[in-house]
Amino acid sequence: MAQAKINAKMTDGPCKFSRTMSMADRSGRLLENLDQLEMRVEALRETASAMEQERECILEMIQSIQNSQEMRNICAGEREELDLTADRLMGRTLSVEISVGTIRNSQQEEALRHATSIIDEMVKKLLDDMVSGRQRLLALLAACVTEAPPVAIDQKFQAIVISCALEDQKKIKRRLETLVRNVENAEKNIKIMDNQKLDDPKANGCQ
Repeated sequence: MAQAKINAKMTDGPCKFSRTMSMADRSGRLLENLDQLEMRVEALRETASAMEQERECILEMIQSIQNSQEMRNICAGEREELDLTADRLMGRTLSVEISVGTIRNSQQEEALRHATSIIDEMVKKLLDDMVSGRQRLLALLAACVTEAPPVAIDQKFQAIVISCALEDQKKIKRRLETLVRNVENAEKNIKIMDNQKLDDPKANGCQ
């Protein structure tokens, strides 16, 4: 009888001190893993977004070189060789495809379409009147910045941009900044070319 009690205690002993993971512990561990993955996902999106911006910057720089006054001032043979190099770099850059999707609700989708439509129409008008178009672009850009801009803000456009997703707001601002730089560069090139024409003795009938 005594031996049976001892055997029973020995059998029950390990169960008394064993530790099993509770449901709360499992849930907490899984939540911790998901939190760590969320940080990695955000880091991945930020890296991809930075690469996307770098791609845009490289394309803009290549176009700027191709349209620069320095390119027009060199001989035809050298210009052709540089153009080929620039075209090759442009093609290689365009072959890099980077896409960071943005999750939007129906209101944000509509706001993005509206904002994009306004900018697209503005780009078309630039071809007819670059000076007034540039002022209009600056007004649109002023609607996207937090600091006090030197020009009047297009408040209607600002309300539309605010309704967009945060990532779309940043992309809209970058697009407008790029357009403003392109217009400013185009204006500079036009002035340089016009001055060269005026300074050319043959253009004034001189020999």
